[in-house]
Amino acid sequence: MKSNNKTIKDFEDFKVNVRIKLSSLWTSVTLCYLYGDYFELYVPQKAEGLVNGDNLLDSPTKLFLASVMLAIPAIMVFLSISLKANVVRLLNMILASFFTLLMLFIAITSIEPWRAFYIFLAITESLFTGTIFWYAFKWPKKEVS
Repeated sequence: MKSNNKTIKDFEDFKVNVRIKLSSLWTSVTLCYLYGDYFELYVPQKAEGLVNGDNLLDSPTKLFLASVMLAIPAIMVFLSISLKANVVRLLNMILASFFTLLMLFIAITSIEPWRAFYIFLAITESLFTGTIFWYAFKWPKKEVS
């Protein structure tokens, strides 16, 4: 296709800022957590355990701590955009390492047919958080003139 005597060969592209990449990855992690928790409701006896209190989050303290832990990725969506670069970099490296290890542990300990979806999501989340660590670790340096 020709336009103004120029040949258009490629789509327009631009470099995406590392903050946007990190924020987008934390959004993806958060969505995977939500899907995993939702799909878990379809596991036999899960809903029954929620009703009768026979589940992992069987106390107000455990429920609160789980809420804090799962709020971190959602909070990181914003913090990755708003904090100073050196703080964002360090925070992303620390939290991404923690969540990567946690999700790999969950994947390994969830091996059973009814949890195949959970293993898949845990590995996917680990890939996302591993990528977060990588982007934060390789954060571009400011050029000084």
